[in-house]
Amino acid sequence: MENAAPDAQHVRMAEALLFAASQPLSDEEIAEALPAGVDVAAVMAALVEKYADAGVNVVRVAGRWQMRTAEDLRHLLRKEEVQTRRLSRAALETLAIIAYHQPVTRAEIEDIRGVSTSKGVLDALMETGWVRIRGRRRVPGRPVTYGTTDAFLEHFGLESIADLPGLGELKAAGLLDASLPPDFAMPAPSPQDEALDPNADDTLEQDDLEDDTPLEMHLPEK
Repeated sequence: MENAAPDAQHVRMAEALLFAASQPLSDEEIAEALPAGVDVAAVMAALVEKYADAGVNVVRVAGRWQMRTAEDLRHLLRKEEVQTRRLSRAALETLAIIAYHQPVTRAEIEDIRGVSTSKGVLDALMETGWVRIRGRRRVPGRPVTYGTTDAFLEHFGLESIADLPGLGELKAAGLLDASLPPDFAMPAPSPQDEALDPNADDTLEQDDLEDDTPLEMHLPEK
């Protein structure tokens, strides 16, 4: 003999409980809200069947019941937010130095800034996708060099590095003090083709990037 179908009113009551609940409900919690003697298992089975093809399903997770968006519709409720993060002054200074002096080593960045540059600053710039490791300088110690990326050009609306503003443009925009020292000089931005530079980079291979040895600690080849 088949079990009798649960009372429609009891199914509606359980449906209302799940709909309003802020947390998944256990069988005991549902039973406490329904009239005494109601077969909770039968009620929940009816609800599962009722919502099987709906936009939300009644599911049992970790021993508790809840209404959950149907798996094939989850993408409709996905929300993506762009989080704006301000770069520190140190990061902005470092980014400017890399943009105008690339390819540039960490030691050269520190020499230009006049202060040490923490690894976290370079890591933050690489995390934004604006700075990348370009290679190794062909000098003793083989230091790593840094340069900007296509994402940097896209973000700042530049066709190439050569389109970076020069000294006069920065002064006109109020980004540099008009009363700069007479010997102040700023390198002219140039394309990233360093083929004629005898100290140009050696491009890093993938194995170099996956090597556990610290990048700055590689010894020159003998």
